[in-house]
Parts: sequence; structure tokens; C-alpha cells
Amino acid sequence: MERGAEEKTVALRYFCGDVVPFAAMVSVECVTVGSNTLFKAATLRGLSFYVYIFYSYVVATIVLLPLSLIFGRSRRLPSAKFPVFVKIFFLAILGLMSGLVGLKGVEYSSPTLSSAISNLTPAFTFTLAIIFRIEQVRLRSSATQAKIIGTIVSISGALVVVLYKGHKVLTAAPSPSNISLDQHLTSSNSSWMIGGLLLASQYFFISVWYIVQTKVMEAYPEEITVIFFYNLFATLISAPVCFFAERNLTSWVLKPDISLAAIIYSGVLLSSFGLAMHTWGLHLKGPVYISLFKPLSIVIAVILGAIFLGDALYLGSVIGSVILSLGFYTVIWGKAREDATKTVTGSEQSPLLLTHVVEDEALSLR
Repeated sequence: MERGAEEKTVALRYFCGDVVPFAAMVSVECVTVGSNTLFKAATLRGLSFYVYIFYSYVVATIVLLPLSLIFGRSRRLPSAKFPVFVKIFFLAILGLMSGLVGLKGVEYSSPTLSSAISNLTPAFTFTLAIIFRIEQVRLRSSATQAKIIGTIVSISGALVVVLYKGHKVLTAAPSPSNISLDQHLTSSNSSWMIGGLLLASQYFFISVWYIVQTKVMEAYPEEITVIFFYNLFATLISAPVCFFAERNLTSWVLKPDISLAAIIYSGVLLSSFGLAMHTWGLHLKGPVYISLFKPLSIVIAVILGAIFLGDALYLGSVIGSVILSLGFYTVIWGKAREDATKTVTGSEQSPLLLTHVVEDEALSLR
């Protein structure tokens, strides 16, 4: 009887600690790529991305308000002080900036390119960690050498994707009901390059967002409440920016078509569910675990882009994505090797790129 109970306990821990986070992160990647695909389809039919950004934040804020009141009081938490709100406000600024340049990048290029360049996130994060002295660098260590080489390879792969388009290797069957993104871009390769540079800027902002978000979760480990205030602040910040940038009042009137569907999808599933799951995964497993799923988004984006947008897959995207993935997994290998050689005292612990802060430890540090 006792052995059976122990086996059930082990199975439950494995399910909650490994299976659930895995399923959640796969779901987040599907939601993210789906949001980019819907947004691209909506912009091809006239949706302003300023309107899209503002309404998405509004929808997410409305959805998260009752959830934050319910779950925010469900357990004992440290009191949220002014510095925490300052960090969340800064998170909102970073989120808005990444959203503006990212969506503009998708508008210039494609969701597939966005998914490919998203593999730069670990490289950017590692570089920023070195700059801010969060990550220790030991040049004689094979783990550090692997991380540095992987970072350089990842950036090289991104440059290949952006600067080299190449021939088509996969062309979707044209659909009369859809406006082909390929037709929109073949007239000018410069649009592809501009889109790639904007998307690279987006994932740099996201890497900075990781750093700030980690500090917020250390001080106040409540995912729903943090994401609610993030979306609330982002709504307040984006209102004057978006209304000033989009002065055509008719653009703000939504009709029950794909534009409304894209906004509701983004607000409910991406800005609410996606960010909450993302923050929970960051708190539970760390950013490296989350970023492991980024290569999966390329496959999802190719499939969705071919079905809904009539996207073509280019040789440059294939070659660059392979190089990006090799560099990315080289960084992961280096980090795993570093973790394997850590001392019991945890003197080399890095809260940014792997470890998560347990709530009791966070409370004891206060």
C-alpha cells in the first residue's frame, strides 16, 4: 500500500512538474503564432496595428480584472510596494515598444520570419546578463565557450534570414479569398530586410523584459496580478500614443470581421492567457526552459502561414533557421553543462537564465 502511494506521488509530481509546464509552453507558442497570423491577415484587410495594440490591451485588462481579484487573494503574498509598481510600469513600456516594432515587422515581412528571429532571444538574454554581471564568464570553461559561440552563431543565423531571401522552396496553393503575402513582398526585398530588423529589435526588448520580469516575480510572485497591472499600465501608456499615431477615427470603429476576431484572440489568449502562462513558466522553470520551445514556433508559423496567408517558404529562411537553431542549442548545452558543475552551495547560481526563485527564498530575502 505504501509503495503504491509513493508511486502515485512520484507520478503526480512528474505530471505537475514536467507534463503540465510542457503542455502549457507548447500552447503558448501555438497561441503566439496564431495571433501573429491573424494579425497579418487582418492588416491585409485594412486593420491599423495601432488600433490592434490598444484594443488588445483593453480586452486583456477587462479579462484579467476579476481573475486578479479572485486569485490575488487566494494565498499569502508580500505587500506590493511602490518599487514593484515602478518595475511593472517599466515592463509595460518595454511591452508596448516590443509590440509596436514587432507588429510592424510582421506587417513588413511574415509570421514565419518572426518565429525564426525569435530564436535570438536566448542570445540577447545571455549577452545582457553578462553586461549586467548576472551571468559569470569564465573563458577557460567549456560551458562559457559554448554559450559565447552559440550566441555568435545565433546572431549570424538571424542575419542570414534577414539579408538573404533566396528562392522559394515551398509555395502554398493560391486562394482567391486570401491576399497572398508573397505577392505583397516580392516587389521589394527591402521590406523583408526592414521587417527582419524590426523583429530583431522586438526580441531585444523582450530580453530586457525578461530581466525586469524576473525581478518583479522575486518581489511579488503572483502571476495573474502582475500581468493584470502590466496590461493596465500598457493600456494607459498606449492610449495617447496610438490615438496620436492613428488619427483616422473610422479606423477605430470595428466591424464583426477578422479584425475584431484578431483583437479578441490577442487580448484573451495572448495578452491574458499567454502572458500568464509565460510568467508562470518563468517562475517555475526559468527562461531557458521557456525559450527551448521557440524553434517549435517556426514549424507552426510555416503551417499556419501557408494555410491562411498563402505564404511561401524561402531558402534563406530555411538556412538561417537551421543556423539559428544550432547556435541556440549550443547555448543551451553550455548552460546545461554549467548547471551540472555547480557547487552544492549554489554560489554560481544564475536567476536570469536558468533558475527560478522559490517563494520562500524570495520572502526571506526581503
